[in-house]
Amino acid sequence: MIARMGAGPLRRLVVLRHAKSAWPAGVPDHERPLAPRGRRDAPAAGRALAEADCLPDLALCSTAVRARQTWELASAQWGTPPPVRRDARLYAAEAADLLDVVREVSPEVETLLLIGHNPGLEDLVLELAGDGLDDALDEVREKFPTSAIAVLAWYGTTWRTLAPGAALLTSMIVPRGRKKGGAKG
Repeated sequence: MIARMGAGPLRRLVVLRHAKSAWPAGVPDHERPLAPRGRRDAPAAGRALAEADCLPDLALCSTAVRARQTWELASAQWGTPPPVRRDARLYAAEAADLLDVVREVSPEVETLLLIGHNPGLEDLVLELAGDGLDDALDEVREKFPTSAIAVLAWYGTTWRTLAPGAALLTSMIVPRGRKKGGAKG
């Protein structure tokens, strides 16, 4: 249970690391597409968010091809996807830079989805989480793999007030899609 320490609604920051990417020869890092496994895992991430009742009011997405493809495949699993903002500042960003972008979000947004890259996302989750449930913090510390989803919850009047240690890590999910033939991948 999250202690209600401040005024304002319950807010959730849903952090999604892009799905597994390919490494084609001669392709710049920013332009790398999803690998076949990533194309399976991204829709599974969208389904996991829906099943966990974590559909966002807004998505902020890195401009990297693999992040944009993750968003497209994940959000295609929902009836009506929310608005998405592609932001170049999310590409290769450190935790402090990611938090600066999050703090710009309108107070009307109660659940925000952030799609980006490691190590920045993992560092952001660990910085914001003052506590965690069911060993979720240990899971994040051990590894925040591709397609991983971390859900942080806190009470606040605006996103601007989100501070290190202020949130509760309520879940850590690593969805995986199925390979052809039904085997887990």
